[in-house]
Amino acid sequence: MTRQATTPEQPPRACNADRVRGGARAGDPVPAAYREPERAARIALLPESFERLVGRPLIGPCNDMVSTLWQAPFAVLAHGTEPDPVFFFGNACALAAFDSDVESFIAMPSRLSAEAPLREERQALLERVTAQGYIDDYAGIRISAKGRRFRIGPAVVWNLVDSAGHYQGQAATFLPWA
Repeated sequence: MTRQATTPEQPPRACNADRVRGGARAGDPVPAAYREPERAARIALLPESFERLVGRPLIGPCNDMVSTLWQAPFAVLAHGTEPDPVFFFGNACALAAFDSDVESFIAMPSRLSAEAPLREERQALLERVTAQGYIDDYAGIRISAKGRRFRIGPAVVWNLVDSAGHYQGQAATFLPWA
């Protein structure tokens, strides 16, 4: 990529997830849904795929990767490979940005994170990521569960690929801006 994005490790400002919006805050324990073995294995693909594709770590070394991602000071979210992909992870920062709770977020098709007029742009972005592996130059407007619009970016969006090389979905990290 020609443009160097702000890295999540050194954000211009941290996510304000200590504000309760959808019930999530950075100091909360990891939601039980994220500890379920199948989902935890999918979540483990986020930092693994990020480092493999982007060439730098998403998070530093840790003993509890799910907890570290949950409490990261930047948004991290991911969707699967369903025909209408559904989010399977959103950390405290992402849930705060989207004014959502865990149960609602992980049941939501990811296309609903953008307003209807912006969904074509979002789909073009995802197709670009599929073709290139990742992008680090995305910025756009998203909509929360309460209808609040907010800007994201610069965002890194990447493919989730398992150790066998199979595509497992896509993920993004960004700082939400009001």
